[in-house]
Amino acid sequence: MAAAVEDSANSLAANAATGLPNDGTGAIKIDPWLEPFKDVFKRRYARAQEWIGRINVSEGGLDKFSKGIEAFGFNVDTRGNIIYREWAPNAVEAYLIGDFNGWNRKSHPMTKNHFGVFEIVLPPEDGQPAIPHNSKVKISLELPTAERVDRLPAWIKYVTQDLSVSPAYEARFWNPPASERYQFKNPRPPKPTSLRVYEAHVGISSPELRVATYKEFTKNMLPRIRDLGYNVIQLMAVMEHAYYASFGYQVNNFFAASSRYGPPEDLKELVDTAHGMGLTVLLDVVHSHASKNVLDGLNHFDGSDHQYFHEGARGRHELWDSRLFNYGHHEVMRFLLSNLRFWMDEYHFDGFRFDGVTSMLYQHHGIGTGFSGGYHEYFGPDVDEEAVAYLMVANQMLHDRYPDVITIAEDVSGMPALCLPLSLGGVGFDYRLAMAIPDMWIKILKEQKDEEWDMSSICWTLTNRRHGEKTIAYCESHDQALVGDKTLMMHLCDAEMYTNMSVLTPLTAVIDRGMALHKMIRLLTHGLGGEGYLNFEGNEFGHPEWLDFPREGNQNSFWYARRQFNLTDDHLLRYQFLNNFDRLMNTCEARFGWLQAPQAYLSLKHQGDKVIVFERGGCVFVFNLHPSQSFSDYRIGIDVPGTYRIVLNTDSKEVGGHDRIDESTRFFTEPMEWNNRKNCTHVYIPCRTAIVLAPES
Repeated sequence: MAAAVEDSANSLAANAATGLPNDGTGAIKIDPWLEPFKDVFKRRYARAQEWIGRINVSEGGLDKFSKGIEAFGFNVDTRGNIIYREWAPNAVEAYLIGDFNGWNRKSHPMTKNHFGVFEIVLPPEDGQPAIPHNSKVKISLELPTAERVDRLPAWIKYVTQDLSVSPAYEARFWNPPASERYQFKNPRPPKPTSLRVYEAHVGISSPELRVATYKEFTKNMLPRIRDLGYNVIQLMAVMEHAYYASFGYQVNNFFAASSRYGPPEDLKELVDTAHGMGLTVLLDVVHSHASKNVLDGLNHFDGSDHQYFHEGARGRHELWDSRLFNYGHHEVMRFLLSNLRFWMDEYHFDGFRFDGVTSMLYQHHGIGTGFSGGYHEYFGPDVDEEAVAYLMVANQMLHDRYPDVITIAEDVSGMPALCLPLSLGGVGFDYRLAMAIPDMWIKILKEQKDEEWDMSSICWTLTNRRHGEKTIAYCESHDQALVGDKTLMMHLCDAEMYTNMSVLTPLTAVIDRGMALHKMIRLLTHGLGGEGYLNFEGNEFGHPEWLDFPREGNQNSFWYARRQFNLTDDHLLRYQFLNNFDRLMNTCEARFGWLQAPQAYLSLKHQGDKVIVFERGGCVFVFNLHPSQSFSDYRIGIDVPGTYRIVLNTDSKEVGGHDRIDESTRFFTEPMEWNNRKNCTHVYIPCRTAIVLAPES
């Protein structure tokens, strides 16, 4: 309690020192257009503070409250006693059953307290735990209707699936001996100032037709990700989900790392090894909804429709066919906050990408709703303020206890103050995903010829983000790779990728265009689109397939549920060049840090020439998107005088270009104002080429 009160006091003191109000309206000082919604900010802030105050009084503070895993589920004390607790208020009786007692439904009764929590303590037998490690367990509940149901413990840390028997998971008591527990060796790396995020899925991270493992990801993927210049890994589909093809979005066991990739200790080794390489590791966390599974999920856990979720229609997502949490419930708040703490403490993750935040923020969940950007859409009756308060408290808890934590919101709506701290009345995320950017690129490639591309419109979309709130830009993520859509490279090259990506065949116009634009789109997004950059695994080298998991509709094939990284190692294929460019682009950013620099200054968006020029992080970015016109001695504006050199070139031979640019050229500025810059220089910029210049010093 003392820690939580101290955190709150420090926050108030900080606001007082900066002259900002302590009522949640600090965001209005940053964006005065929010003034009409002052009362809404006050109300949201008060609701979050009310939660924190209530938890302080009733639970001994937010720190203790968010360590629910130490009280619920299975725990082993220093004397070897196994203590199991489960919240199931609707149940009349409960019994612990499993391999250890021959599944006897009466031999191990649990006692229920007035909060609806059942408990049982099992002392050791002959010096050994009463329940053997990795043995199967369940809780058997008797309902008010006299019906008996068996459930997987809600806080279970390990579940396994045997598809030859049943698609339902089986809970296992995970309590390995000390000699088999993974011991972390490496500290968490410092929080990166520039986020270069590699979005990855363990199961597909192999060219082979099967599910890859944590061990294989550690051995094969971590060095690749590091060498490509990424400093953050975003792991998808780790929280256990019964249906592999859901991409991890139908979670049934929130505290269990997916066993299809290996045991928990292997995931710990993966995270720890990544830390040893200086890589930050984020978990894709799904608190926006839950699987509707009953046999191995939370749905109807204690026989009621409203234990963890809203009852009736409000508790069901029409499109996702899943259940929706009741964020206003005390025990749901404990469960979800403790879930976040568990992944941070047990597996040493460095933060989270929160999935489906738009669905959480609005009672319509974004279904059938377009967001025009009008502020009334973010502060009206459609907003679910219980969910907003949960996200506020969750972010505050994480940032108070883990100073270097990173939280990212997947929100398509553009909710103002989403990435401002609670002290200012914000929701507290560090970054939001720039979800309009991939939509723009796909729309352009689908609907427009190259000569129709609108330079101003492209630049507007890339720079249209909220001042003071950080954004992670991306051209495409896993969403664009999934079956039914197309990756950028497939939009650009389509069928020719299967016939003309060999260096032994002539470079066709389609492949030439596709490779050139693939590099330019990435660099333009990287440099202009945000304060972070994200790529989905395989897309960096133009992976030739979409992503489709084994399912009934494809005869349970793994053909598309894999990433063919072997393509980049084959020196007879052109994929290597795109892979090389991705590495050079990231290492260039690591050197100059444009992602952590203020938003770029756009000095030129020439529609006729199809040329874009901007400066950021001390670098000058020059793009010629014209399909056929090259320019020699093209004058560009530069603010800072000096001598510049090329530090990145999409036309170099190493990245599959035509090698038309002399990279040893030195560019001297002239003290002449050009395009609102104090100086200028001249460059040679061939068609479909981009260069980055940096001061020679």
